[in-house]
Amino acid sequence: MDEFDVKILDALQRDGRKTNYELADVAGLSASQCSRRRTALEENGVIEGYHAKLSGDQLGLKVLVFVQVALATHSPDNSKRFAKLIDSLDEVQEAYALTGETDYLVKLVVEDLAALSRILNDVLLPHQSVAHVRSSIVLDKLKFTNQLPLRHLGKSELEAKIRRSPKVRRT
Repeated sequence: MDEFDVKILDALQRDGRKTNYELADVAGLSASQCSRRRTALEENGVIEGYHAKLSGDQLGLKVLVFVQVALATHSPDNSKRFAKLIDSLDEVQEAYALTGETDYLVKLVVEDLAALSRILNDVLLPHQSVAHVRSSIVLDKLKFTNQLPLRHLGKSELEAKIRRSPKVRRT
């Protein structure tokens, strides 16, 4: 990973539709070099994929909710049952296993409060793996991004180059 790869990654995470010619301008490389680097980043799994960002509001999905879930029992089988349940719900955007008092944090997007009530009361709470849930409805998004911070990448390589380069003497 070098400074060119970092520039390519940063440009692509801001706009995944950039062509290799556009990336070449950003990275200071030729389009063919950018193409080879992009392909290598994809093959190595650094770039996991590309997607269109849809507007939940425009599609009638106006309620964003975070649900804390505590499991009824802590066993591998129960965790698998819960994971299968979460995987079956299209409303679930993200789900994380946590340390501490809450076992899972689940992010949901739904049309309205009635839809949220159905998921909580008819799906999550009656499920054999779940002991209890606590939901928090989002009132306002302060920040939302899928962009990863990349400043730390390439630093060691650049620092090594600086140490190896001949020092300029001032006269």
